[in-house]
Amino acid sequence: MARIPIDPDTIRALAAVLVETGLTEIEIADKDSRIRVVRGGGIATTVLPVASAAPLPPAIVPAAVQDVAAHPGAVTSPMVGVAYLSPEPGAPVFVTIGQQVAVGQTLLLIEAMKTFNQIKAHKSGTVASILVQSGAPVEYGEVLIILE
Repeated sequence: MARIPIDPDTIRALAAVLVETGLTEIEIADKDSRIRVVRGGGIATTVLPVASAAPLPPAIVPAAVQDVAAHPGAVTSPMVGVAYLSPEPGAPVFVTIGQQVAVGQTLLLIEAMKTFNQIKAHKSGTVASILVQSGAPVEYGEVLIILE
């Protein structure tokens, strides 16, 4: 199985893109492996074979991942599909980090079976994190946005 070479300069460049764009995560995938850089309290990098990219058993899920899923403001995906942060290409995004939202406000769309489903805020609050990129596939139960 071929792996994407780990190049510290590439990882630094990806981390700079995260800071520059305000994204919280970026991933580069090849046939057999991927590099994922996630921004949080620090920058974490992971290189995994695609075959092991399935969810980890609960006993070895990192604490930070468990904390995000258990957060009372976690907005999770109710379905498998593709996430979109704006209503159409070129349009402004539904929400941005730091924005106040109200109960029932549309946060993003998930396209499933050629149908666009609105994902709405389950509580009022401030958008603390957007954990998905527009056009990215999402899984059932995946944390998409954190509301504080």
